[in-house]
Amino acid sequence: MRAFLDRDFLLENEPARRMFAAADEMPILDWHCHLSPREIYENRPPEDLAALWLGGDHYKWRAMRSCGVPEEKVTGAAAGEEKFGAWAACLPKLIGNPLYHWAHLELQRYFGIEEPLGPASSARIWREANGKIAAGGFAPRDLIAQSRVTHVFTTDDPADSLEYHALLQGEALPFRVLPAFRPDKALAIDHLQFPDWLKALEKTAGAAISSFEDLAAVLAERIHFFGSLGCRASDHAFSYVPFTSAAPEQVEAVFQKRLRGEFLHPVEADQYKTALLRVLAKEYAARGWVMELHLGPMRNNSTRRFLALGPDTGFDSIDDWPIAQPLSRLLDSLDAEEALPKTILFNLNPKDSYVLAAMIGNFQTDEYPGKLQFGPAWWFLDHIDGMTEQLRTLANLGALGTFVGMTTDSRSFLSYPRHEYFRRIFCAFCGSLVERGLFPADEAALAQLARDVAYGNAAAYFSV
Repeated sequence: MRAFLDRDFLLENEPARRMFAAADEMPILDWHCHLSPREIYENRPPEDLAALWLGGDHYKWRAMRSCGVPEEKVTGAAAGEEKFGAWAACLPKLIGNPLYHWAHLELQRYFGIEEPLGPASSARIWREANGKIAAGGFAPRDLIAQSRVTHVFTTDDPADSLEYHALLQGEALPFRVLPAFRPDKALAIDHLQFPDWLKALEKTAGAAISSFEDLAAVLAERIHFFGSLGCRASDHAFSYVPFTSAAPEQVEAVFQKRLRGEFLHPVEADQYKTALLRVLAKEYAARGWVMELHLGPMRNNSTRRFLALGPDTGFDSIDDWPIAQPLSRLLDSLDAEEALPKTILFNLNPKDSYVLAAMIGNFQTDEYPGKLQFGPAWWFLDHIDGMTEQLRTLANLGALGTFVGMTTDSRSFLSYPRHEYFRRIFCAFCGSLVERGLFPADEAALAQLARDVAYGNAAAYFSV
Protein backbone atom coordinates (compact mmCIF):
# COMPACT_ATOMS: atom_id res chain seq x y z
CA MET A 1 0.00 0.00 0.00
CA ARG A 2 1.33 3.42 -0.98
CA ALA A 3 1.60 6.29 1.49
CA PHE A 4 -0.79 9.18 0.89
CA LEU A 5 0.66 11.87 -1.39
CA ASP A 6 4.21 10.57 -1.08
CA ARG A 7 7.14 11.68 -3.20
CA ASP A 8 6.09 9.33 -6.00
CA PHE A 9 2.39 10.25 -5.95
CA LEU A 10 0.89 9.06 -9.28
CA LEU A 11 4.33 7.99 -10.57
CA GLU A 12 4.09 4.22 -10.87
CA ASN A 13 7.35 3.39 -12.65
CA GLU A 14 10.91 4.57 -13.10
CA PRO A 15 10.46 6.27 -16.50
CA ALA A 16 7.61 8.35 -15.02
CA ARG A 17 9.71 9.29 -11.99
CA ARG A 18 12.67 10.35 -14.13
CA MET A 19 10.43 12.37 -16.42
CA PHE A 20 8.84 14.13 -13.47
CA ALA A 21 12.26 15.07 -12.10
CA ALA A 22 12.87 16.94 -15.37
CA ALA A 23 9.39 18.49 -15.47
CA ASP A 24 9.62 19.59 -11.84
CA GLU A 25 12.71 21.66 -12.63
CA MET A 26 10.67 23.93 -14.88
CA PRO A 27 8.92 27.14 -13.81
CA ILE A 28 5.23 27.80 -14.43
CA LEU A 29 3.66 29.85 -17.21
CA ASP A 30 0.12 30.56 -16.02
CA TRP A 31 -1.33 31.39 -19.41
CA HIS A 32 -5.01 31.38 -18.43
CA CYS A 33 -6.37 32.31 -15.03
CA HIS A 34 -8.89 34.55 -13.30
CA LEU A 35 -6.59 36.15 -10.74
CA SER A 36 -7.21 39.80 -9.99
CA PRO A 37 -4.53 42.26 -11.18
CA ARG A 38 -5.78 44.64 -8.51
CA GLU A 39 -5.11 42.09 -5.79
CA ILE A 40 -1.65 41.41 -7.21
CA TYR A 41 -0.89 45.15 -7.27
CA GLU A 42 -2.25 45.90 -3.81
CA ASN A 43 -0.56 42.76 -2.45
CA ARG A 44 -2.52 42.58 0.77
CA PRO A 45 -1.89 39.53 2.95
CA PRO A 46 -4.93 37.32 3.57
CA GLU A 47 -6.97 37.74 6.72
CA ASP A 48 -6.87 34.01 7.44
CA LEU A 49 -6.83 30.60 5.79
CA ALA A 50 -10.55 30.73 4.98
CA ALA A 51 -10.19 34.00 3.10
CA LEU A 52 -7.14 32.68 1.24
CA TRP A 53 -8.55 29.24 0.48
CA LEU A 54 -12.32 29.53 0.16
CA GLY A 55 -12.97 33.04 -1.13
CA GLY A 56 -14.20 32.99 -4.72
CA ASP A 57 -13.54 29.27 -5.23
CA HIS A 58 -16.74 27.93 -6.78
CA TYR A 59 -15.18 24.44 -7.08
CA LYS A 60 -15.08 24.19 -3.28
CA TRP A 61 -18.45 25.93 -2.88
CA ARG A 62 -20.10 23.37 -5.17
CA ALA A 63 -18.57 20.48 -3.22
CA MET A 64 -19.64 21.98 0.10
CA ARG A 65 -23.23 22.28 -1.09
CA SER A 66 -23.11 18.66 -2.25
CA CYS A 67 -22.15 17.72 1.31
CA GLY A 68 -25.11 19.62 2.75
CA VAL A 69 -23.28 22.68 4.07
CA PRO A 70 -25.69 25.62 4.53
CA GLU A 71 -25.05 28.61 2.28
CA GLU A 72 -24.23 30.77 5.30
CA LYS A 73 -21.01 28.75 5.63
CA VAL A 74 -20.33 28.66 1.91
CA THR A 75 -20.75 32.21 0.56
CA GLY A 76 -22.60 33.74 3.52
CA ALA A 77 -21.59 35.77 6.55
CA ALA A 78 -20.34 32.94 8.79
CA ALA A 79 -16.97 33.49 10.44
CA GLY A 80 -13.89 32.25 8.63
CA GLU A 81 -13.22 29.52 11.18
CA GLU A 82 -16.78 28.19 10.75
CA LYS A 83 -16.41 28.11 6.96
CA PHE A 84 -13.06 26.36 7.24
CA GLY A 85 -14.48 23.81 9.65
CA ALA A 86 -17.35 23.12 7.27
CA TRP A 87 -14.90 22.65 4.40
CA ALA A 88 -12.71 20.34 6.51
CA ALA A 89 -15.73 18.21 7.38
CA CYS A 90 -16.44 17.75 3.67
CA LEU A 91 -13.00 16.49 2.67
CA PRO A 92 -13.28 12.85 3.82
CA LYS A 93 -16.41 12.62 1.69
CA LEU A 94 -14.50 13.76 -1.41
CA ILE A 95 -12.53 10.56 -1.94
CA GLY A 96 -11.50 10.40 -5.60
CA ASN A 97 -12.28 14.08 -6.22
CA PRO A 98 -9.34 16.23 -7.42
CA LEU A 99 -10.28 18.78 -4.76
CA TYR A 100 -9.04 16.30 -2.17
CA HIS A 101 -5.65 16.04 -3.87
CA TRP A 102 -5.37 19.77 -4.58
CA ALA A 103 -6.23 20.69 -1.00
CA HIS A 104 -3.55 18.45 0.43
CA LEU A 105 -0.94 19.42 -2.15
CA GLU A 106 -1.58 23.05 -1.19
CA LEU A 107 -1.29 22.29 2.53
CA GLN A 108 1.98 20.45 1.92
CA ARG A 109 3.59 22.83 -0.55
CA TYR A 110 2.69 26.17 1.06
CA PHE A 111 2.29 25.31 4.76
CA GLY A 112 4.41 22.19 5.21
CA ILE A 113 1.39 20.43 6.72
CA GLU A 114 1.41 16.70 6.02
CA GLU A 115 -1.56 15.72 8.19
CA PRO A 116 -4.75 14.94 6.25
CA LEU A 117 -7.47 17.54 6.77
CA GLY A 118 -10.74 16.40 8.28
CA PRO A 119 -13.00 17.08 11.26
CA ALA A 120 -10.47 15.72 13.80
CA SER A 121 -7.54 17.78 12.46
CA SER A 122 -9.46 20.91 11.45
CA ALA A 123 -8.75 22.99 14.58
CA ARG A 124 -5.03 22.09 14.64
CA ILE A 125 -4.52 22.86 10.95
CA TRP A 126 -6.50 26.08 11.28
CA ARG A 127 -4.19 27.27 14.07
CA GLU A 128 -0.97 26.14 12.42
CA ALA A 129 -1.77 27.57 8.99
CA ASN A 130 -2.99 30.88 10.39
CA GLY A 131 0.15 31.16 12.48
CA LYS A 132 2.22 30.84 9.33
CA ILE A 133 0.03 33.35 7.49
CA ALA A 134 0.50 35.83 10.37
CA ALA A 135 4.28 35.37 10.15
CA GLY A 136 4.20 36.59 6.52
CA GLY A 137 4.96 35.28 3.07
CA PHE A 138 1.36 34.69 1.95
CA ALA A 139 0.56 37.92 0.12
CA PRO A 140 -0.29 37.41 -3.59
CA ARG A 141 3.15 38.31 -4.89
CA ASP A 142 4.82 36.03 -2.35
CA LEU A 143 2.73 33.06 -3.44
CA ILE A 144 3.26 33.70 -7.16
CA ALA A 145 7.03 34.06 -6.73
CA GLN A 146 7.27 31.07 -4.37
CA SER A 147 5.48 28.97 -6.99
CA ARG A 148 8.18 29.87 -9.57
CA VAL A 149 5.69 31.50 -11.92
CA THR A 150 7.23 33.51 -14.75
CA HIS A 151 4.05 34.95 -16.30
CA VAL A 152 0.44 35.41 -15.19
CA PHE A 153 -2.15 36.02 -17.91
CA THR A 154 -5.27 37.45 -16.30
CA THR A 155 -8.72 37.66 -17.94
CA ASP A 156 -9.85 41.19 -18.81
CA ASP A 157 -12.88 42.73 -20.48
CA PRO A 158 -12.36 45.21 -23.37
CA ALA A 159 -14.13 47.85 -21.26
CA ASP A 160 -11.61 47.45 -18.42
CA SER A 161 -9.24 50.35 -17.94
CA LEU A 162 -6.31 48.00 -17.22
CA GLU A 163 -5.11 50.55 -14.66
CA TYR A 164 -3.64 47.87 -12.40
CA HIS A 165 -1.83 46.25 -15.29
CA ALA A 166 -0.32 49.64 -16.11
CA LEU A 167 0.75 50.08 -12.49
CA LEU A 168 2.24 46.60 -12.35
CA GLN A 169 4.35 47.37 -15.41
CA GLY A 170 6.32 49.80 -13.25
CA GLU A 171 6.91 47.30 -10.44
CA ALA A 172 10.14 45.33 -10.06
CA LEU A 173 8.68 41.83 -9.93
CA PRO A 174 10.24 38.41 -10.49
CA PHE A 175 7.30 37.61 -12.77
CA ARG A 176 5.19 39.44 -15.34
CA VAL A 177 1.45 40.06 -15.13
CA LEU A 178 -0.13 40.44 -18.58
CA PRO A 179 -3.73 41.06 -19.62
CA ALA A 180 -5.68 38.65 -21.80
CA PHE A 181 -8.51 39.98 -23.97
CA ARG A 182 -11.91 38.46 -23.00
CA PRO A 183 -14.64 40.04 -25.20
CA ASP A 184 -17.51 37.75 -24.19
CA LYS A 185 -19.72 40.72 -23.34
CA ALA A 186 -19.05 42.26 -26.76
CA LEU A 187 -20.35 39.11 -28.42
CA ALA A 188 -23.33 38.71 -26.07
CA ILE A 189 -25.66 40.96 -28.06
CA ASP A 190 -28.64 38.87 -26.94
CA HIS A 191 -27.99 39.43 -23.22
CA LEU A 192 -29.95 41.98 -21.22
CA GLN A 193 -26.75 43.64 -20.03
CA PHE A 194 -25.44 44.35 -23.55
CA PRO A 195 -26.59 48.02 -23.74
CA ASP A 196 -25.03 48.81 -20.36
CA TRP A 197 -21.80 47.11 -21.36
CA LEU A 198 -21.73 49.06 -24.62
CA LYS A 199 -22.00 52.32 -22.65
CA ALA A 200 -19.16 51.22 -20.40
CA LEU A 201 -17.01 50.49 -23.45
CA GLU A 202 -17.80 53.91 -24.92
CA LYS A 203 -16.75 55.54 -21.65
CA THR A 204 -13.47 53.63 -21.43
CA ALA A 205 -12.63 54.15 -25.09
CA GLY A 206 -13.79 57.76 -25.19
CA ALA A 207 -15.69 57.13 -28.42
CA ALA A 208 -19.33 56.88 -29.46
CA ILE A 209 -20.52 53.55 -30.88
CA SER A 210 -23.51 53.89 -33.19
CA SER A 211 -22.78 51.18 -35.76
CA PHE A 212 -21.19 47.77 -36.08
CA GLU A 213 -18.30 49.43 -37.88
CA ASP A 214 -17.82 51.76 -34.90
CA LEU A 215 -17.79 48.80 -32.53
CA ALA A 216 -15.23 46.93 -34.62
CA ALA A 217 -13.00 50.01 -34.73
CA VAL A 218 -13.22 50.59 -30.98
CA LEU A 219 -12.45 46.96 -30.23
CA ALA A 220 -9.45 47.11 -32.58
CA GLU A 221 -8.20 50.12 -30.61
CA ARG A 222 -8.72 48.25 -27.34
CA ILE A 223 -6.79 45.29 -28.75
CA HIS A 224 -3.95 47.68 -29.60
CA PHE A 225 -4.05 49.06 -26.06
CA PHE A 226 -4.04 45.59 -24.53
CA GLY A 227 -1.06 44.78 -26.74
CA SER A 228 0.82 47.82 -25.45
CA LEU A 229 0.63 46.23 -21.98
CA GLY A 230 1.97 42.91 -23.19
CA CYS A 231 -1.21 41.01 -24.10
CA ARG A 232 -0.55 37.87 -26.11
CA ALA A 233 -3.86 36.02 -25.88
CA SER A 234 -7.59 36.37 -26.22
CA ASP A 235 -10.19 34.19 -24.58
CA HIS A 236 -13.77 33.31 -25.53
CA ALA A 237 -16.33 31.08 -23.84
CA PHE A 238 -19.31 29.68 -25.75
CA SER A 239 -21.98 27.12 -24.92
CA TYR A 240 -21.99 26.39 -28.64
CA VAL A 241 -20.00 27.63 -31.61
CA PRO A 242 -21.81 30.45 -33.39
CA PHE A 243 -21.42 30.37 -37.15
CA THR A 244 -24.12 31.88 -39.32
CA SER A 245 -22.88 33.87 -42.32
CA ALA A 246 -24.49 37.18 -43.23
CA ALA A 247 -23.80 40.12 -45.51
CA PRO A 248 -22.37 43.26 -43.85
CA GLU A 249 -25.65 45.11 -44.27
CA GLN A 250 -27.50 42.29 -42.48
CA VAL A 251 -25.08 42.43 -39.56
CA GLU A 252 -25.52 46.19 -39.38
CA ALA A 253 -29.29 45.79 -39.38
CA VAL A 254 -29.06 43.36 -36.48
CA PHE A 255 -26.88 45.75 -34.51
CA GLN A 256 -29.24 48.67 -35.13
CA LYS A 257 -32.19 46.53 -34.12
CA ARG A 258 -30.50 45.77 -30.80
CA LEU A 259 -29.66 49.45 -30.24
CA ARG A 260 -33.37 50.19 -30.56
CA GLY A 261 -34.06 47.67 -27.82
CA GLU A 262 -35.87 45.23 -30.09
CA PHE A 263 -35.90 41.46 -29.63
CA LEU A 264 -33.37 39.51 -31.71
CA HIS A 265 -34.08 36.14 -33.24
CA PRO A 266 -31.36 33.60 -32.32
CA VAL A 267 -30.31 33.44 -35.98
CA GLU A 268 -29.81 37.21 -36.01
CA ALA A 269 -27.75 37.07 -32.82
CA ASP A 270 -25.56 34.37 -34.36
CA GLN A 271 -25.09 36.45 -37.51
CA TYR A 272 -23.71 39.25 -35.34
CA LYS A 273 -21.57 36.91 -33.22
CA THR A 274 -20.08 35.25 -36.30
CA ALA A 275 -19.22 38.55 -37.94
CA LEU A 276 -17.67 40.03 -34.80
CA LEU A 277 -15.74 36.90 -33.92
CA ARG A 278 -14.23 36.86 -37.40
CA VAL A 279 -13.27 40.52 -37.10
CA LEU A 280 -11.59 39.87 -33.77
CA ALA A 281 -9.81 36.71 -34.94
CA LYS A 282 -8.24 38.62 -37.82
CA GLU A 283 -6.94 41.21 -35.37
CA TYR A 284 -5.43 38.44 -33.24
CA ALA A 285 -3.80 36.80 -36.25
CA ALA A 286 -2.25 40.07 -37.37
CA ARG A 287 -0.57 40.43 -33.96
CA GLY A 288 0.47 36.83 -33.45
CA TRP A 289 -1.91 36.43 -30.50
CA VAL A 290 -3.41 33.16 -29.37
CA MET A 291 -7.20 32.73 -29.57
CA GLU A 292 -8.58 30.48 -26.84
CA LEU A 293 -12.05 29.01 -27.37
CA HIS A 294 -13.65 27.44 -24.28
CA LEU A 295 -16.59 25.42 -25.57
CA GLY A 296 -19.45 23.76 -23.75
CA PRO A 297 -20.49 25.35 -20.43
CA MET A 298 -24.16 25.69 -19.55
CA ARG A 299 -24.22 28.55 -17.09
CA ASN A 300 -26.42 29.71 -14.22
CA ASN A 301 -28.67 26.65 -14.19
CA SER A 302 -30.34 27.61 -10.92
CA THR A 303 -32.29 30.81 -11.50
CA ARG A 304 -32.99 31.12 -7.79
CA ARG A 305 -29.31 30.93 -6.86
CA PHE A 306 -28.27 33.18 -9.74
CA LEU A 307 -30.64 35.90 -8.54
CA ALA A 308 -29.35 35.53 -4.98
CA LEU A 309 -25.62 35.09 -5.59
CA GLY A 310 -24.85 36.11 -9.18
CA PRO A 311 -22.70 34.33 -11.79
CA ASP A 312 -19.61 32.16 -11.20
CA THR A 313 -20.83 30.86 -7.85
CA GLY A 314 -21.01 27.14 -8.62
CA PHE A 315 -24.21 26.61 -10.59
CA ASP A 316 -22.76 25.90 -14.04
CA SER A 317 -22.50 22.50 -15.70
CA ILE A 318 -21.88 20.81 -19.05
CA ASP A 319 -23.88 21.58 -22.19
CA ASP A 320 -24.27 19.17 -25.12
CA TRP A 321 -24.55 21.19 -28.32
CA PRO A 322 -23.14 19.67 -31.53
CA ILE A 323 -19.98 21.61 -32.37
CA ALA A 324 -18.16 19.92 -35.27
CA GLN A 325 -19.77 21.63 -38.28
CA PRO A 326 -19.96 25.23 -37.01
CA LEU A 327 -16.44 25.04 -35.58
CA SER A 328 -15.10 23.70 -38.87
CA ARG A 329 -16.83 26.46 -40.82
CA LEU A 330 -15.53 29.16 -38.47
CA LEU A 331 -11.93 27.98 -38.63
CA ASP A 332 -12.12 27.37 -42.38
CA SER A 333 -13.55 30.84 -43.05
CA LEU A 334 -10.48 32.33 -41.40
CA ASP A 335 -7.99 29.87 -42.85
CA ALA A 336 -9.31 30.60 -46.36
CA GLU A 337 -8.19 34.22 -45.88
CA GLU A 338 -4.92 33.17 -44.20
CA ALA A 339 -6.22 34.94 -41.10
CA LEU A 340 -6.56 32.05 -38.66
CA PRO A 341 -4.68 32.87 -35.44
CA LYS A 342 -2.94 30.39 -33.19
CA THR A 343 -5.92 28.73 -31.55
CA ILE A 344 -6.50 26.57 -28.48
CA LEU A 345 -9.74 24.57 -28.40
CA PHE A 346 -11.08 23.52 -24.99
CA ASN A 347 -14.02 21.17 -24.55
CA LEU A 348 -16.11 20.79 -21.43
CA ASN A 349 -18.20 17.88 -22.66
CA PRO A 350 -16.06 14.72 -22.95
CA LYS A 351 -18.06 13.68 -26.03
CA ASP A 352 -16.24 16.42 -27.93
CA SER A 353 -12.67 15.33 -27.16
CA TYR A 354 -12.09 13.40 -30.38
CA VAL A 355 -13.96 16.06 -32.37
CA LEU A 356 -11.51 18.76 -31.26
CA ALA A 357 -8.39 16.61 -31.37
CA ALA A 358 -9.23 15.65 -34.96
CA MET A 359 -10.29 19.19 -35.89
CA ILE A 360 -6.94 20.80 -35.08
CA GLY A 361 -5.22 18.59 -37.65
CA ASN A 362 -7.24 20.19 -40.45
CA PHE A 363 -5.63 23.60 -40.08
CA GLN A 364 -2.04 23.07 -38.94
CA THR A 365 0.67 25.01 -40.80
CA ASP A 366 4.43 25.40 -40.62
CA GLU A 367 4.10 28.82 -38.91
CA TYR A 368 4.27 27.25 -35.45
CA PRO A 369 4.55 23.67 -34.17
CA GLY A 370 1.06 22.86 -33.04
CA LYS A 371 -0.45 26.11 -34.28
CA LEU A 372 -3.85 24.70 -33.33
CA GLN A 373 -3.95 23.06 -29.92
CA PHE A 374 -6.33 20.68 -28.21
CA GLY A 375 -6.49 22.47 -24.87
CA PRO A 376 -5.83 20.86 -21.50
CA ALA A 377 -8.59 19.16 -19.56
CA TRP A 378 -10.73 21.97 -18.18
CA TRP A 379 -13.18 22.56 -15.32
CA PHE A 380 -15.30 19.41 -14.98
CA LEU A 381 -12.56 17.41 -16.73
CA ASP A 382 -9.43 18.50 -14.81
CA HIS A 383 -9.16 15.31 -12.74
CA ILE A 384 -6.93 12.26 -13.18
CA ASP A 385 -9.27 10.49 -15.61
CA GLY A 386 -10.04 13.65 -17.58
CA MET A 387 -6.41 14.71 -17.93
CA THR A 388 -5.28 11.22 -18.84
CA GLU A 389 -8.01 10.90 -21.45
CA GLN A 390 -7.12 14.31 -22.93
CA LEU A 391 -3.47 13.23 -23.22
CA ARG A 392 -4.42 9.86 -24.69
CA THR A 393 -6.73 11.47 -27.24
CA LEU A 394 -4.13 14.01 -28.33
CA ALA A 395 -1.44 11.31 -28.50
CA ASN A 396 -3.71 9.10 -30.59
CA LEU A 397 -4.63 11.78 -33.12
CA GLY A 398 -1.97 14.49 -32.97
CA ALA A 399 1.51 15.44 -31.80
CA LEU A 400 1.64 15.26 -28.01
CA GLY A 401 5.17 16.65 -27.99
CA THR A 402 3.91 20.05 -29.21
CA PHE A 403 1.29 20.34 -26.44
CA VAL A 404 1.33 23.62 -24.47
CA GLY A 405 0.44 21.94 -21.19
CA MET A 406 -1.62 22.93 -18.21
CA THR A 407 -3.19 26.14 -16.95
CA THR A 408 -4.73 26.90 -13.56
CA ASP A 409 -7.98 28.57 -14.77
CA SER A 410 -8.31 29.69 -11.15
CA ARG A 411 -9.17 32.62 -8.91
CA SER A 412 -6.95 31.32 -6.08
CA PHE A 413 -3.34 32.25 -5.42
CA LEU A 414 -2.86 28.77 -3.90
CA SER A 415 -3.80 26.93 -7.09
CA TYR A 416 -0.35 26.44 -8.60
CA PRO A 417 0.06 22.84 -7.38
CA ARG A 418 -2.46 22.03 -10.11
CA HIS A 419 0.52 22.31 -12.46
CA GLU A 420 2.38 19.73 -10.40
CA TYR A 421 -0.73 17.52 -10.48
CA PHE A 422 -0.85 17.77 -14.28
CA ARG A 423 2.88 17.16 -14.63
CA ARG A 424 2.66 14.01 -12.56
CA ILE A 425 -0.28 12.76 -14.63
CA PHE A 426 1.54 13.59 -17.88
CA CYS A 427 4.71 11.79 -16.78
CA ALA A 428 2.66 8.83 -15.54
CA PHE A 429 0.95 8.60 -18.93
CA CYS A 430 4.23 8.70 -20.85
CA GLY A 431 5.92 6.36 -18.39
CA SER A 432 3.19 3.79 -18.93
CA LEU A 433 3.87 3.86 -22.70
CA VAL A 434 7.55 3.17 -22.03
CA GLU A 435 6.75 0.36 -19.62
CA ARG A 436 4.50 -1.27 -22.22
CA GLY A 437 7.16 -1.06 -24.93
CA LEU A 438 5.27 1.58 -26.90
CA PHE A 439 8.04 4.19 -26.66
CA PRO A 440 11.79 3.67 -26.14
CA ALA A 441 13.36 4.21 -22.72
CA ASP A 442 15.37 7.13 -24.11
CA GLU A 443 16.03 9.13 -20.98
CA ALA A 444 17.22 12.27 -22.79
CA ALA A 445 14.23 12.31 -25.16
CA LEU A 446 11.77 11.73 -22.32
CA ALA A 447 13.33 14.46 -20.18
CA GLN A 448 13.14 16.92 -23.06
CA LEU A 449 9.52 15.98 -23.69
CA ALA A 450 8.74 16.60 -20.01
CA ARG A 451 10.44 20.01 -20.02
CA ASP A 452 8.73 21.04 -23.27
CA VAL A 453 5.21 20.16 -22.17
CA ALA A 454 5.72 21.52 -18.65
CA TYR A 455 6.93 24.95 -19.84
CA GLY A 456 8.97 25.22 -23.04
CA ASN A 457 6.20 24.73 -25.59
CA ALA A 458 3.95 27.29 -23.92
CA ALA A 459 6.78 29.83 -23.64
CA ALA A 460 7.46 29.55 -27.38
CA TYR A 461 3.76 29.47 -28.33
CA PHE A 462 2.91 32.62 -26.36
CA SER A 463 6.19 34.33 -27.32
CA VAL A 464 7.27 35.15 -23.77
